[in-house]
Amino acid sequence: MMTLMEKALALRALQQRVRQGGSAFVIGNAWDRGSARLMAAAGFEALATSSHGFAHSMGVPAGTTGPETVLANAADIAAVTDLPVSADLERGLGDTPESAAETVRRAIAAGLAGASLEDAVPGSVTPIYDIGLAAEKIRAAAEAVRAQPVPFQLVARAENFLHGRPDLADTIRRLQAYQEAGADVLYAPGLKTRDEIRAVVSSVDRPVNVVMGLAGWDLTVADLTALGVARISTGSAPARLAYGLVVAAAREMLDEGRFTFAGKAMKVAPIEAMLVAAGAPAAGAAAGASVAAGA
Repeated sequence: MMTLMEKALALRALQQRVRQGGSAFVIGNAWDRGSARLMAAAGFEALATSSHGFAHSMGVPAGTTGPETVLANAADIAAVTDLPVSADLERGLGDTPESAAETVRRAIAAGLAGASLEDAVPGSVTPIYDIGLAAEKIRAAAEAVRAQPVPFQLVARAENFLHGRPDLADTIRRLQAYQEAGADVLYAPGLKTRDEIRAVVSSVDRPVNVVMGLAGWDLTVADLTALGVARISTGSAPARLAYGLVVAAAREMLDEGRFTFAGKAMKVAPIEAMLVAAGAPAAGAAAGASVAAGA
């Protein structure tokens, strides 16, 4: 198994690859142990978590699981893969600089190689933080990181576009403030055009993450690399795809009385082979362990 130091260094190297003439890398967004192991076996070089995907797996809307539960889920994912894991920790453990610092300390202790912090409180009448408070949270988190031996990768998110404020100039100001505060990676989810992406990338000197889990986008890895994007995530899109297939199968069974969806389902054997390849115990080994333990 890689050490946390090795994982953090590997994540940092991936995020710098485009600046060294390489391609932007795609980070796999997992939401539980199973999806993490399948993505690792599929060949991803690093994983991120999906707070929306996790909340939906718990049967609740996003934003209702609570920061402690979100952090525990991220730690659970990090524990079952040898890949670097960067967690979506939403706004962290609270709305103060002190809570941001505690968030990253807890994240490092949980075995995470990186994490993102947002500048918004979902569900609030005025969800976007004052830029001063948002920058202070990132500064406190960055200082907490620098006090640790692990080069944890701090991702600062500007949430304007996800909360009805498609103000590119303000988004860039925020990202520049977070860069100055010490963020390692910058991220403004919801950018919709090449020009918006190009404007963000050219306005900062840190690696930029772009999310490609939005409907109607057809940009490729090569396109995003040419725009200077360092890291590509898909957010909750893989989880939403999985849940959408469950709902479609239910509708076919209940509305049409048909079961053709089963012909499209992945077979058990390849699923289990991928899980074992990613570190899960083989069925025989698990049975043997149970017998040995007197189960």
